[in-house]
Amino acid sequence: QEKSCRLSAALLGEGSEISQEQLYELLKYAALGKCHNAAQPSWCRIYHQRQLAGVVVVVLHEMSQLHFYRFYLQFRHLRKVFRHRFTLPPSANFPVSLYGEGANLKPQNTPQGLTSTSSECITKSSDLQCDPIIQRYGVKKQGLTSYTLTLEEQKKNDYPIEGSPGCKGYISTECDQQRTDSSPLFGLDCEMCLTAKGNEVTRVSLVDARGQCLLNELVKPESTVWSYRTRFSGVTKKMLLPVKTRLSDIQTRLKKMLPHDAVLVGHSLNSDLQALEMIHPSVIDTSLLFARSEGRRFKLKFLAKAVLGKEIQCEQKLGHDPTEDARAALELAQFFIEQGPTKVVAELNLEMLLTAEKLAEVSQNKAGLQPQGRGFQKQLNEPPPLSKPCFLDCLKVTGQKPLLLGRQGLDSSGLSQRNLSASNKQILQRALEDVPLSKFSIIEFSLGPEYIASHLHAGLHEKVRSKLTDMLTIYAGPFEENFCLKSVKKEFGRCGPIQSLTVVTETFQPYVCIQYEVLEAAQLAVESLNGAEVAGSCIKVQRPVTAAMLDCNVLIKELELDVENEGVIYVAGLKKSLTETDLQEEFSQLKDLETLFLPKDLQSGKHRNCCFLKFQKCQSAMDALEAINGWTMKGSELRSRNALAAGHLWRWIWQMNHSNGKQGKHIFYEKMEQLSDSEQHLRKKVKKLDQHIKKLYRSLQNNTLCVVLFPGIN
Repeated sequence: QEKSCRLSAALLGEGSEISQEQLYELLKYAALGKCHNAAQPSWCRIYHQRQLAGVVVVVLHEMSQLHFYRFYLQFRHLRKVFRHRFTLPPSANFPVSLYGEGANLKPQNTPQGLTSTSSECITKSSDLQCDPIIQRYGVKKQGLTSYTLTLEEQKKNDYPIEGSPGCKGYISTECDQQRTDSSPLFGLDCEMCLTAKGNEVTRVSLVDARGQCLLNELVKPESTVWSYRTRFSGVTKKMLLPVKTRLSDIQTRLKKMLPHDAVLVGHSLNSDLQALEMIHPSVIDTSLLFARSEGRRFKLKFLAKAVLGKEIQCEQKLGHDPTEDARAALELAQFFIEQGPTKVVAELNLEMLLTAEKLAEVSQNKAGLQPQGRGFQKQLNEPPPLSKPCFLDCLKVTGQKPLLLGRQGLDSSGLSQRNLSASNKQILQRALEDVPLSKFSIIEFSLGPEYIASHLHAGLHEKVRSKLTDMLTIYAGPFEENFCLKSVKKEFGRCGPIQSLTVVTETFQPYVCIQYEVLEAAQLAVESLNGAEVAGSCIKVQRPVTAAMLDCNVLIKELELDVENEGVIYVAGLKKSLTETDLQEEFSQLKDLETLFLPKDLQSGKHRNCCFLKFQKCQSAMDALEAINGWTMKGSELRSRNALAAGHLWRWIWQMNHSNGKQGKHIFYEKMEQLSDSEQHLRKKVKKLDQHIKKLYRSLQNNTLCVVLFPGIN
């Protein structure tokens, strides 16, 4: 059965708010998988990431959550197709917060006036010439003899040399220096222990050019062992007890196995040859082959992962496997020889990958580089993790080109550069052509500069706040002159948490105005108490009648059908003394119950008298509605209905209710006429934008992760 990629993020209530860092986790893992230190996001899970066809991020420039709910009915496709919705906090530098520092996204003007950008896979020639690998080996591909260490390089890097004072008694492999580009390569690696003599070999491995193991032998040290270094070597005292092989035996076997023109390959091979007390003239040292400026060297583990895509020296294993290390060093040398310096520098971009490695390892107290020599590795001074790497650049390793289409590009500092000559229609047409060719695409649409003026945004905010307040408000009455207000509050309180309750005295008979904290409570009051007898009077329950509320019933119906609310029901009438554990136990008999969310006052932390229940199946939610209505729990009668507000919307409504919305309200009135004139046109623009997203979405391949972002203006 073919596995398909899917995203699981069944969050409800307070879990519907995520940070920029969490979104960064999602996009990074979706783009890279487990390569380059990318891990599953901490807050959701992508199943079968390898089956992911691509990632498309649609950015609605300078639009926010405010626009989404102001034009909720116009975003018909967006709200019906995208099943997961989360609130993000604002960011001062939105692109950097999502993709990381140093994004190499540089705008190029296209004939259509678009800003079309790709992460360049080939470094500029001037940068190429400055790279230490290019300076050492040149840009052209050469044979293996060009990468073997010269006599001077061997002396400089502490290799055992014939006739050197420190090499007295060392055994020569008796191989000559008549090597050619077709000479055979052999990978060599040793594990050492610490003895009274210094570093002595405890295990040695040799592999041939095909990676086949020719030698993998334990060696008994001559001197008293001070430390077996089991954590790194994997060798224990018990393992060496039955061993009879000595260093001299290994030296003899190596001399017999190596042909006269053999080239030994290893990572910091000088340490291995010193421990073996052997001299060999033809060597390739992969720690020097890939070395950076000022003699800095990459760890073998890092190179194996970044270059070969292999995991070695895994923490689950006890110590290093010398055969695995010898094979990795051999394959690194073969890769370098076959691909050439230019491709290694330009396409692998190891410096950038190292930055990712360092930042990941700082948190785990590991080092991303190693100094010269392998005996006692020292931690380098790590820079503080002030920034996170741009994971888009990591795609270069696999030859992928991230695509940016929109009215603005990003330079290397993350600053915007505008190009307002392109229309959303032009951007869409280019996206339909280019997105299928890219693994990671960022498509940016905009309403245009005329719709992002501060007074228009402020006016929109006031209209949305006012409409939400009206939707949360109900009027009930008429009541008798001396009605019991306490009874009214108790009855309407069974529908959900009340924000405020006031008596309306301007009418012939008294009415009450009740503002709820959640939309479901107000709707439940209208549905269940209209025409009911409350406090001795048969009352009518209705919402305020204003121009903005004429489409309230349509909006309520669409909210109820929102994919975010599928399988979610609202339950009111709970006693505040009940805890989440109590409710879990009480509702445990309901079939397919997946999640329970108990809202609380965001200031006091106290629970409200309502909760939300999410079910795995819509039918189970409908069955639960029938079962719960009229259900008595701890002496309190429960009321229930389908949910209207997703978790992020509930938090937003609460924040609006508890902010002083009336302050400075008079400022908006003089702008309202101008806003009304432009808002009709704005509705058409938003509706068109929704259609663009629909066309783009329908053109995507199966198993594509699509994210739509409303980054806001701050």
